Amino acid sequence: MADLPFFGHVIDGAEVPSLDGARFPSIDPWTREPWADVALGGQADSDRAVAAARKAFDEGPWPRMSFDERGAILHRLADLIEEHADELGLADTRDMGKPIAQSKGNDVARAAHNFRFFADHARLSVGEVLPMGDRHHTYTLFQPAGVVAAIAPWNFPLMLETWKVAPALAWGNTVVLKPAEDTPTSATILARLAIEAGMPAGVFNVVHGYGPDSAGQALTENPDVDRITFTGESGTGRIIARAGAANLVPASLELGGKGANIVFADADLDNAVDWSIRAIFTNAGQVCLAGSRLYVERSVYDEFLARFVTAAEAMVIGDPKEPTTQFGPLAGEEHYNKVRSYVESVEAEGGKILTGGLGDGWIVRPTVAVDLPDDSKHVCEEIFGPLVRVAPFDTEDEVVRAANDTPYGLNAMVFSENLSRAHRVSARLKAGTVWVNCFFIRDLRAPFGGVGDSGMGREGGNFSREFFTEPKAVVMQIARS
Repeated sequence: MADLPFFGHVIDGAEVPSLDGARFPSIDPWTREPWADVALGGQADSDRAVAAARKAFDEGPWPRMSFDERGAILHRLADLIEEHADELGLADTRDMGKPIAQSKGNDVARAAHNFRFFADHARLSVGEVLPMGDRHHTYTLFQPAGVVAAIAPWNFPLMLETWKVAPALAWGNTVVLKPAEDTPTSATILARLAIEAGMPAGVFNVVHGYGPDSAGQALTENPDVDRITFTGESGTGRIIARAGAANLVPASLELGGKGANIVFADADLDNAVDWSIRAIFTNAGQVCLAGSRLYVERSVYDEFLARFVTAAEAMVIGDPKEPTTQFGPLAGEEHYNKVRSYVESVEAEGGKILTGGLGDGWIVRPTVAVDLPDDSKHVCEEIFGPLVRVAPFDTEDEVVRAANDTPYGLNAMVFSENLSRAHRVSARLKAGTVWVNCFFIRDLRAPFGGVGDSGMGREGGNFSREFFTEPKAVVMQIARS
């Protein structure tokens, strides 16, 4: 693999190989061939990165800079992300098969916005002033927590890396980022750009590797880590929560989902079909927020389903590096085999596929299934692929019960032109986010996270501030009597 581009760890302001020289390939899901050579880290590399972050926090200038000084560097980094949009977008596309129109047009733009938003949010945030009468006065401070371990998923690599890194840095913490082993390259590029932007050595570190018995486990178990933020599968989240608890380290966990998408008869069906297609087939269904359980009121069920199937069949499938491609391969062979098993078992569980199925290579086409029972694994388990189960319903109470009948609680969608119903149903749904007549629209001030098997904690706006800082009360005596 000597002729492949190399992506190293970034530790203490320099890009470096693993201490033992180990490497692993990143596989392009479209060609199913290696395209990059990546440093394979272990405990020693993870410990080295945490030590650099610890020193930078304890002794370096970053936590002691003003918000304006840190913000200037973070805005410069956002500028560089935009200038390197082609390189960053192509890195994610080649790592995980995301269409370039999405990885560059959406994810890179959002990554830059994450840094700008949190730089400005930290600068403009205010503490509380709590008057206590004539003799005492209390106010609050939000001081950086310390070293943050950020572990990011493979489905939105750059975007979700920056969602974690940006607020942590904006509030003065230092960071060790471990990207998913399937999508490592954009993290190294991001760290290279951070150095170019003027970020001091040790403030932002990247270490590559696997989870169990590798860099990830070492990172979460390191006693010098003060915060852990993780996005990924629910089972892994439980392991990370236990690791953090052993050191009394707070953990923010954004985990899996099995989103319910509810279409009432009074919905704008054109709008509902458009958003519902995006909700399940964006990124080939590899979205924790995917609307994989689609419920349609019976009086419009047939009309909606016909439009929905037509729209699914119209999606452009192909090479994700082509700008017109809307739908690419799944991210890896292991994941493809998992999703394939769900597609192949639809009929055995009593269901019927109206369109979709297996394609060439690691492609599973946009797949619409009906008649699956409520207790089928397709309805109960997170598939993380482009397979949606559609079912009719008759009453509001019935569909709310069905939507809430899941251990997950990350998000839901409601399509209705009835304002009272939209408010009423949104309040009844067990979910961290409810989108009404839309999907994936974000205000970064709002809380983001889930309940149940979808995680614990919230990030975004002041919720990120409270997680990445140590809130402190200062109580002053201003008069003795």
